[in-house]
Amino acid sequence: MLLLQFSTSHYCRKARLALGYKSISFQVENLTPALHIFRVKPLSGSHTVPVLLPQLKNCPSVVADSTEIIRFLEAYRPDPPLYFEDTFQQKEALRLEDYFDEFIGTAARFVYYQFRANEGKQIDPSWMSQIVIAIVRSQYGINADSAKIAAAKIADAIAMLGEFWQDGYLVGDRFSVADLTAAALLSPLGLIPAYRRNYPWLFERITEIHQLCNEPLPKNWLAGLN
Repeated sequence: MLLLQFSTSHYCRKARLALGYKSISFQVENLTPALHIFRVKPLSGSHTVPVLLPQLKNCPSVVADSTEIIRFLEAYRPDPPLYFEDTFQQKEALRLEDYFDEFIGTAARFVYYQFRANEGKQIDPSWMSQIVIAIVRSQYGINADSAKIAAAKIADAIAMLGEFWQDGYLVGDRFSVADLTAAALLSPLGLIPAYRRNYPWLFERITEIHQLCNEPLPKNWLAGLN
């Protein structure tokens, strides 16, 4: 299998965590933001990543979007499961996946890129990194005001996680797509010192899930501890 991705995208990380959790061998093709459209749009009809090319008989040739990739992987390799057989638990797991996808993943992007453009610039001051940051900020309208609104959404999510995630799972009594999605989409915050200081338990949980899924932690994550 081949995963078309941005190396720094937390939505692509979500797909990699799922592949790793299911012990599926895959390769990645890292694309350049803006130029990536010439690679992915002819395949998926969209401009977003991740895009998975299963490259297997009796499988779709292209699976786009992290949620759809997990749905495909559940059908391709049901064990170990990320979904539930119980209807209520499955509905709740998918609700939480959607919540993190639509609200918290986007909020984390705003907070992360606002940090990287200012006090976090030293993490990678290279001109290529700064160009990517500028492109993302322009594309999504990231600025001090929008990042402040996003930070409030993240605070609400962390408060919710603090009730359920420190000693257990978000749904039922086992790991699921809800836990995986939360770990992937909150991972960019690990580079921001204030979050690392205020919520050490959160990043311990994210680290545990990365280990469970055989996925390396984000590059420069330890910078968030300094």
